[in-house]
Amino acid sequence: MDENLSIFQLNDLHGYLESHQELFWRDGEEVYKKCGGLAEIKYFIDEKRKKGPILFLDNGDTFHGTFVSVNNEAKEMTSLMNEIGPDAMTLHWEFAYGPERVEEINGELEYPILAINCYSEGNDERIFDPYSVFTRNGIKIGVIGIAATIVDKTMPDSFSEGIYFTLGNEELPFFVNELREKKNVDLVVVLSHLGFPQDVELAKEVDGIDVLLSGHTHNRLYKEAVVNDTIIYQSGCHGSFLGKLDLIEIEKGRIGKYNHSLLTIDEKLQKDEKVSKKIDKIKEPYRDYLSKKIGKTKSSLHRYHVMESKMDNLLLEACREVGGTNLAFSNGWRYGALIPPNSEIIMEDLWQIVPANPSISTCILKGKEIWEMMEDNLENTFSREPYQQMGGYVKRCIGLNIYFKVENPKNERIQEIYVGNEDLKQKKEYPVTYLSSQAVPREYGKEKKELDIKAIEALKKYIKNNTPIEITKNNSIVPI
Repeated sequence: MDENLSIFQLNDLHGYLESHQELFWRDGEEVYKKCGGLAEIKYFIDEKRKKGPILFLDNGDTFHGTFVSVNNEAKEMTSLMNEIGPDAMTLHWEFAYGPERVEEINGELEYPILAINCYSEGNDERIFDPYSVFTRNGIKIGVIGIAATIVDKTMPDSFSEGIYFTLGNEELPFFVNELREKKNVDLVVVLSHLGFPQDVELAKEVDGIDVLLSGHTHNRLYKEAVVNDTIIYQSGCHGSFLGKLDLIEIEKGRIGKYNHSLLTIDEKLQKDEKVSKKIDKIKEPYRDYLSKKIGKTKSSLHRYHVMESKMDNLLLEACREVGGTNLAFSNGWRYGALIPPNSEIIMEDLWQIVPANPSISTCILKGKEIWEMMEDNLENTFSREPYQQMGGYVKRCIGLNIYFKVENPKNERIQEIYVGNEDLKQKKEYPVTYLSSQAVPREYGKEKKELDIKAIEALKKYIKNNTPIEITKNNSIVPI
């Protein structure tokens, strides 16, 4: 039978309410374009709803990543997302506010948070609904949620106090079968925040998934992947894009004809007036603060490179200056809208670079610990086993030059590490500055000291003292 249904995806919004600069590449050069905006997304989705039945799903990382979202733990943003009106979501960085606040968010939303793999430590009970069932144009669709599994593994302890996460792959076949056999759905859709490599592996393992919406890794999939008859797509980040899957023909509970596209949310789109006014009202108390000029940058600043980025080199320069060390480490975060070259840097930019605003810390690491810590991080990033990939990008560092083989097995990737012109000494002790346990995990280092300065203030100080800044890449981490 011929059917008409479109499934739209928003993933990894990271709290971006308004349009922002986005990075594209043309002929090997960086190109910048304003994209995103919830008022634009609302207008676009409403226009699509007028034309036919849709399912609109959100993969999470929605309520954290900008000053306005973090300032009051998304209390204003939940009502705004109710206006946007996804049908369901799963989650990840929402846990930065702690599990108790996440449960409050679940109660504030007019649509469900779904997760088959998040449990209470006290009684092993599932915290969120595992799935929801929707009917569109006579098509019955079961949507299963899988939250990020790394919350209790690589994130700060406060993210997972009293709860734990599984991968979800063992639970998933049960719920696929329940939806097929007991709920009599026509289609099974999985809404996952595991990451694209993990989701491909998941689709290989588990039969009966029609569509898998992937999140977490910020992939811009202009063409869908098809694995074990499962259509997989992911749609960038920051609300710059929406993924769209048009289901044209469904036969005996499986998709026949379909069409996938990645849609750019750009300035050509109109804004929904109600949402635009609501965003203005939410941001108005902070406009003066967020628009305050800090300095200028000659360089483009962004995080669109896996090994090393100028945005993080700026952050590391600021950290090591206040820490008084030559070496510094930060996490390989993926979020953060770019700052074009020859631009003013304002306070809002700083909060988008490091929205969690952790305190800066120092410690002593032995050379052997630095080597082992970086080997562990390279395995988290490039493991041959997708389910073992638990990082963002490669851990950021400054003051070091690391040369490694991507293709080598675990613990055998690094060939050489230099500190300046000298080889890293295994037994030597090195003072380092770092940002949070994601940069230097708790099992490494001694004499750990939290400084009386946070990341935002350090950035502000460094930029003011060095404007206009010109940040370069330092070959900190080089695949050979």
